Amino acid sequence: MVSFDHRDPGTDEDTWAPALARPLPALDLDVDRVVVVAAHPDDESLGAAGLLATAAARGIAIDLIVATDGEGSHPDSPTHSPATLALMRRRELIDAARIVGLASDPLFLGLPDGGTDEHQDAIAAALRGTLDRAGADRVLVLSTWQGDGHRDHRVVGEVVEGVCAARGVRSRAFPIWLWHWGEPVDVPWHGAERLTLPPPVRDAKARALQAHASQFRPLSAAPGDEPMIHAGMRAHFERDVEVFFAPEPTTSGEAARASTGVAPDSVGQEYFDDMYARHDDPWGFDSRWYEERKRALLLAVLPRRRYRSALEAGCSTGAVTAQLADRCDRVLAVDLAAAAVERAQRRLAGRDDVEVRRARLPDEWPEGEFDLVVLSEVAYYWGGDDLDRGLAASVRALTGDGHLVACHWRHPVAEYPRSGDSVHEALAVRGDLVRLARHEEEDFVLEVLGRRGARSVAAEAGLVS
Repeated sequence: MVSFDHRDPGTDEDTWAPALARPLPALDLDVDRVVVVAAHPDDESLGAAGLLATAAARGIAIDLIVATDGEGSHPDSPTHSPATLALMRRRELIDAARIVGLASDPLFLGLPDGGTDEHQDAIAAALRGTLDRAGADRVLVLSTWQGDGHRDHRVVGEVVEGVCAARGVRSRAFPIWLWHWGEPVDVPWHGAERLTLPPPVRDAKARALQAHASQFRPLSAAPGDEPMIHAGMRAHFERDVEVFFAPEPTTSGEAARASTGVAPDSVGQEYFDDMYARHDDPWGFDSRWYEERKRALLLAVLPRRRYRSALEAGCSTGAVTAQLADRCDRVLAVDLAAAAVERAQRRLAGRDDVEVRRARLPDEWPEGEFDLVVLSEVAYYWGGDDLDRGLAASVRALTGDGHLVACHWRHPVAEYPRSGDSVHEALAVRGDLVRLARHEEEDFVLEVLGRRGARSVAAEAGLVS
């Protein structure tokens, strides 16, 4: 997890200087075309203006795709509306693009700032269309980096890597906020490449950055109009080098799915056996405030005060199970790992209303009906067609008035065949479910769904018809 505030002083540039002095492979710019996919106007200038200026000087064709207009940069501004900021930032980017030598106008997708998760298909389609029109054999695609700590940067990076993997196109990612919140130990140096910027290129980059006035200078003297990027942050982009990251040699589950059209196989028992053999509490369910808070949110979002019968899939050591039991007449909790089942049974010993059982889901789905089914941090382990089978089994297990609760981590994990977001996308397109509640954060998404015709909490309580 990464949490940062752009107003913090951040990591001093002097901390980065020794690390950046290390010998890194040079970025190969022997290409016919460069395509840049930026999450916001100014990402392309901060992370890759030097590369763009270099490519333009060499006569390399350049396409620039911008996912959002960055209208959310100053949410508390008393002088500039989001619409005004969007227009301003588009104009700034056009000016910056001209400075570094782009001959064609950027492609603005106009997606919601902070909401790219809901528009991944649009980003993928724009990139595919650009690649189709390019027709060049040698293409380099650049994007914001998945690990940058910003949701839009992550989404754009994931989509670009997936599309490029599917097409066999070389891609690289550039970090931006990493330089602010991170330290040298946080950098994947094994996949890093550098582009050295001679003085004329550095000058072009500096002028391109200056064009993004809304981000580097106050919009006004009023509170809420402060610059987004302070002098300390700007120093990271005045270097004589730009750094780019190659995709990990072992592709993530989402990239693999994009390249084959099918998610990899489900995570097997050996993975979980190894995790429990090395740790008493592998994911920190009992030790981390993050997990404690998430459990509280999960319990709070349940539409009903009490349930007759609950099924918890993937119960691990029983941290959620114990609290579900206080809200249910009966709980059946299952897990694949024998060690997890044993620890959950010890935790819940003496409770006649709870049964903890070993089962491999979705193959060994328990019989019976439940008015509550909980899928918490489990469905992204289901690869291939197991996700569809698992969701279908969950719905079949629901009583007519039952609720399905799903909660999943949103950041990429190399060992998982799917992302948490893809699980909830699969839930959203099911015709047999309606969403009753959704809680979304940078780190996880939590939803409650019911069968068609399910009623809201107020409707069940008779407060509305």
